Amino acid sequence: MTERDIPDSWSGARAREPDQNTRLSRTEQFGETQPSDVPGTGSSSKSVKQRKKNNSVGKDSHSQETTQASKSSRKLPRWMRSWIFWSLLLTLIPGSVAFLATAMLLKLPAAPNCPAIFWPLASASVRLHCAQLAASKNTVNDLLQAIALVNELPENHPLHAEINRFTEEWSRDILQLADRSFQTGNLEEAIATARKIPEDLAAYKLVDEQIDKWQTTWSKAEGIYNNAIAEVRERRWQSAFMLSARMLRVDNEYWASTKYDQLNKLIATAREDGDKLGKAEILARSQVVDNLLEAIKLAESIGQESYLYQKAQEAVPAFGRKMLELAQAKLDKRDADEALDIARQIPESAKLQAETDDFIAIADAKRSAWLGNISGLEAAIAQAQQIDPSRPIYEEAQQLIARWQLEIEDVAHLEKARVLASQGTVNNLTAAIAQVQLIPANNPRGTEAREEISRWRAQVETIEDQPYLERAEQIAIFDDINSLQAAIDQASQIRRGRALYPEARRKINTWAAKIQRIEDQPYLDQARELALSGNLPAAISAAGQIASSGRALAGEAQAAIDDWQGQIRTKETWRQAQETAAAGTPEALAEAIRLADRVSNNSILRMDANLAIDQWSQQLLDIARTQGQSDIPRGIQIAKSIPRGSAAYNAAQDQIRTWQEFLNPPRPEPSPPLESPQSSPSTTIIGQ
Repeated sequence: MTERDIPDSWSGARAREPDQNTRLSRTEQFGETQPSDVPGTGSSSKSVKQRKKNNSVGKDSHSQETTQASKSSRKLPRWMRSWIFWSLLLTLIPGSVAFLATAMLLKLPAAPNCPAIFWPLASASVRLHCAQLAASKNTVNDLLQAIALVNELPENHPLHAEINRFTEEWSRDILQLADRSFQTGNLEEAIATARKIPEDLAAYKLVDEQIDKWQTTWSKAEGIYNNAIAEVRERRWQSAFMLSARMLRVDNEYWASTKYDQLNKLIATAREDGDKLGKAEILARSQVVDNLLEAIKLAESIGQESYLYQKAQEAVPAFGRKMLELAQAKLDKRDADEALDIARQIPESAKLQAETDDFIAIADAKRSAWLGNISGLEAAIAQAQQIDPSRPIYEEAQQLIARWQLEIEDVAHLEKARVLASQGTVNNLTAAIAQVQLIPANNPRGTEAREEISRWRAQVETIEDQPYLERAEQIAIFDDINSLQAAIDQASQIRRGRALYPEARRKINTWAAKIQRIEDQPYLDQARELALSGNLPAAISAAGQIASSGRALAGEAQAAIDDWQGQIRTKETWRQAQETAAAGTPEALAEAIRLADRVSNNSILRMDANLAIDQWSQQLLDIARTQGQSDIPRGIQIAKSIPRGSAAYNAAQDQIRTWQEFLNPPRPEPSPPLESPQSSPSTTIIGQ
C-alpha cells in the first residue's frame, strides 16, 4: 500500500516507529475491542525481530540454568529446604495462578490504534475494522479513506465478498452525500464528489447515470427559471407565475424551494415595477407636461435590482424627448414663452441636457425676433451669435442670423409703410403700398409685405367702389322692376376681383330674384286657381313652365306640382280600391283594404278610406265565420287577412283562437298514479 493510501489523520511516522512507552489504554484508542486474531499494537514495546532473538537465546541458556540450579540448591538456607515452606508455597501458587488467569480472561483486548498502524504489515481484518471506523464518520473523505484501506486487498482474499459489500455500501453513501450537495444547490460540488468514487468499483457505473440525472434536472430548472425571467422582462406576469409554479415539480430542493421563493418574490417585485412603468407610459401618451414629469418620476423610482430597471432607464430619455417635442410644437406655433417653460422643466436624468440647452438658446433668440421690431431682431442676432461653433445648432443659428439681418431692412420699410397707411386716405395707402413693394418677395418679411399690400389695396378699392354700392341700395328701395333693374346696373359697375365685388354680387342676386318673383307670381297664382277648381292636370301644366325655368319661384312651383300629382295618385288609388271591393270575395276585399290604406293621411279622402277599411274588414269577418262553419282552416285563413287597427281586428283574433282551440284541444292532464295497497294478509297470500 502506497503512502497516499494512508488517511491524512493517520500518521505514517507513528506506524513505523514502535511505541516505547506503556500500553495504551482502551479509552485512549477508538473505544473498540481488538479482534482476537490481531495483536494489539500498543501492548509491547518490542519488535517482532527482537522477540525471535529472545526465543533463540532462551533455548541456549536452558541447559545452563539446569546445571546452575543443581549447584545452587546446595547453597539454599535451611528454611527454604523445609517441607513446611514448600507446603505453603504449593498452596499459594495455584490460587495466584487462578486469579491471574481469571483476570486475563476478564480483561478485553485493546482495539488497534488505526492512525499508528504500519499498513503494509496490517492484516485484512485490521484494515476492514479501521475502514469501518472511518466510514462511520459519514464524510466524503472518510468514506474514500475506508474504500482505499480495503481496496488494495487481492480479489482471492477470503474477505473479498464482505469487502465488496462494504465498498458498494460506502460508494452509495458517497453518492448520497453528493446528492445532498445537489439538493442544496451545489451541482458542481455534487459532480466532483461523485467523480471521487474509484472507477474500479462496481458502484462506479451509477456515477454517470446519477450525474446525467442531476444535469438534466438542473438544466430543466434553469430553463424554466430563465423563461420566467424572460416573461418578466416582457411584463407577461401570468405566464411568469405559471412557469414559476412548474419549479415546484422539479426534483431538487434548492430549485423547488429557495429558487422558487426567490423567483416568486422577483416576479411580485417586477410586477409592482411593471405597474409603475405601465402607468408612466399611459401618462406619457397624454402629451401633457405635468403627466410627462410624473411619468419620469415613476420610471426613476424603479431600483437597480429590478429586472425592469433597464427598460425604466430607457423610458426616462424617451419621456424627456416627448417633452422636448412638445416644446418644439409650441415653438412652431410661435409660442416661445410656453416652449421655453416646457424645455426648462426637462430633468437632467433624461440625459438631454445638451439638446435642451441648444433648444433654449434658439427659442430665446426667436422670441426676441418675433417682437417684430428692429431692437428685437438685433437682440435675437446677439443671442444667436453666442452659440458655440461646436454645437449641432450652430448652422441653424447662422442661417437665422442672416435671415434676421435681412429682416431688419424689411422691418424698416414695413414700419414706414404702416405709418403712411394709418392715415387711411387713398394717396397715403397708395404710398404705403409703394413702400412695401421695395421688399423682395423672397425676403424674410416678403410674405408679410404681400399681405399688407393686399389689405391696403382692398381699402383703396373699398373707398373707390363704396359710392356705387350705396347709390344702388338707394335706388332699390322702391322695390319695383324698374328700380330693381337700375340698382343692378349701378352695382354691376364694381368689377370682378375688386374688394366689394362679392358683396355687390350678393345684392345683385337678391334684386334679380325680386324681379323674377314679381314677373312669375301671376302664373303661379293662376295654376293654384286651376287646382282649386279641380283641374289638377291644367294646374300642373301651368306651374310646369315656372318650375323648369330655374328662376326665383321654380322651387315653390315644383312643390305645388308634387302636391297636385300626389292628389291625382291618391284619387286613382281610392278609385281602384272601390272597384276591387265591389267583387266581394275575401281576396278582393283584402286587396281593397291594402289599396285604401295607401291613401295619404294628408288627403281629404283619408277619412272615406278609413270608413271603407272598417266596413270591408267586417265583411271579411262575416265571410270567415260563414266559411268556418264548414271549413275551419279556411275561416282562419280569411280572418287573418283582417288588418291590425281595423274595427273588426280584435273580434277576428278572438274567433281565430276559438277555432284553433277547437282544432287542437289541450291534452288532459295525466291522472296521479294510484297508491300501491298496503301489504295485508290477503296480498301476502297472493304474492306467495
